[in-house]
Amino acid sequence: MPRYAMKLEYDGAPFAGWQRQSGQASVQGALEAALAALEPDLPAVAAAGRTDAGVHATGQVAHCDMARDWAPFRLSEALNWHLKPAPVAVVACARVPDAWHARFSAIERRYTYRVICRRAPLVHQRGQAWHLRHDLDADAMRVAARHLVGRHDFTTFRAALCQAASPVKTLDEVSVEDVALPHGREIRFHLRARSFLHNQVRSIVGTLERVGAGAWAPGDVGAALRAADRAACGPVAPPDGLFLTGVGYPGPVFD
Repeated sequence: MPRYAMKLEYDGAPFAGWQRQSGQASVQGALEAALAALEPDLPAVAAAGRTDAGVHATGQVAHCDMARDWAPFRLSEALNWHLKPAPVAVVACARVPDAWHARFSAIERRYTYRVICRRAPLVHQRGQAWHLRHDLDADAMRVAARHLVGRHDFTTFRAALCQAASPVKTLDEVSVEDVALPHGREIRFHLRARSFLHNQVRSIVGTLERVGAGAWAPGDVGAALRAADRAACGPVAPPDGLFLTGVGYPGPVFD
């Protein structure tokens, strides 16, 4: 059975997350339903990351095995037709070797978390960013973020129900971008690692927000990390602003 990689965009708001769940809408369920319209009885789709309820993607990667030998462009066009009206799109598709795996072949995952600071409610960006009515000190958050880069025990920043075998992860990047808006500011947190713990990104962003708001000193983030205690974490940021923006592999996958 030929194997295909697919790069996906989706709005996570109407879904209970990536993973298929009985009685609930999921991104995996929507994609598998579209595939079933082309070929019945296909194996399950695998993804690079299982995003939570409400989390979005601009660069999720999944793979599937097909019975027919499809031209990648025709497969993506057919899937996008059958995905309607779900807010999911296949933006790229490629034939990959049989041993290639969307999750296990990945060497890097990239997330961006968006925060918009302004007094007025969000209209066009509603559900696509964490809306804060107070301002944030981007420089203070940059200083705090330096404590998190590198290989650490991230017990403080993992969900209590996280199933990862170890809390030790290596964060290659935690950067803070400050973007001026006509009526406020957008703060973008960019995080990059081989893999992440459950709720790690949202836990980090929620903690850095406390620094930006002046409730924590930058050094408090380092102390929270060293505590290796979930109780030392700041509030967990809501899912609205989180986007899986890319997945890296040893070689190019999509042209």
